[in-house]
Amino acid sequence: MAQKYAKDQPEGFTNRIERVAIVGAGGQLGQHIAKALVQTGRHTVTALTRVGSKNELPEGVVAAPVDYADESSLEAALRGQQFLIITLAVTAPQETHSALVRAAARAGVAYVMPNAYGFDPNDEALARDDILGSTADGRRWCEEIESLGVSAWIALTCGLWYEYSLVAVSPIALGFDHGRKTMTLYDEGETRVNLTTFDQCARAVAALVSLKELPDDEDDAAPAVSRWRNKPLYIASFTLNQREMLESWERVTREKWTVEKEPVKERYRRGIEAMQAAGGDPLAARMGAALASFARGFYPEGSANYETTRGLANDLLGLPKEDLDARTRVAKQMLDDGYATWVIGRLQNN
Repeated sequence: MAQKYAKDQPEGFTNRIERVAIVGAGGQLGQHIAKALVQTGRHTVTALTRVGSKNELPEGVVAAPVDYADESSLEAALRGQQFLIITLAVTAPQETHSALVRAAARAGVAYVMPNAYGFDPNDEALARDDILGSTADGRRWCEEIESLGVSAWIALTCGLWYEYSLVAVSPIALGFDHGRKTMTLYDEGETRVNLTTFDQCARAVAALVSLKELPDDEDDAAPAVSRWRNKPLYIASFTLNQREMLESWERVTREKWTVEKEPVKERYRRGIEAMQAAGGDPLAARMGAALASFARGFYPEGSANYETTRGLANDLLGLPKEDLDARTRVAKQMLDDGYATWVIGRLQNN
């Protein structure tokens, strides 16, 4: 689609995003995004919530109770919204996402950020090999949004969540075995990947929707929301290899860890085998798939290093440079507070 310009829009057009809806505003990522949006003071932020939900919403967020089984309920809640942000748990039914996308199209929502956080949905090889399915799901959801011909998608491609990956499902994710204080390096531990904190993800989304929607005219080179129409938005907090992550952890904790090694492609294969051997145990199957999918991001061709292969939008969005050890301290506190146990509990109960 040809680039639109503000100068060509009808009288009364306001070149900004004023109304943002979010699904999952009380969740792990959604709560950070909702808070960051409210803090800009530039948007009315509406959270779609289940009828009867007791989840607490960030202050300043307007609740819109919906029935997710009734698309007319979703459409009514989305009527008049300009930007929909979908953050759903990995255990949410896939039909929920499709229902939201269809309702957004019928309601005339201009932009949808799908539940495609992490790896690049445009990477066909990664989508094929990501056994957990999140990359392929993201790719499919982007295609679905685009096929309806109303909304444009913008996928937040942020690599791995830093704090989550350090502590939540260790040692599956990054090789950190906190119980044994042992680090498993994939190959030699030198492959760099992008990792992003929840806070940086939230800042990126808030900065994006605070841009002007369209360039003023053909000569306007300032960033605008439409720049990323039907494209990934690549951001990161850090571009690190496993050795650098371990060095940060050891500096922060003053612990000395043991290092082991495993060929990354062998680790990927082992994850697939664990998933296939899980039988009727959904948690074991999910953990096996996660083992394979995290390993796939560390293949040496740089599939998850977007700073090198795609270029990041951090500077365009005015995102700050974060302190690695400061964020590692946050992860350590999360570990001490039982975050990993909480995550596993959620997975077991879904």
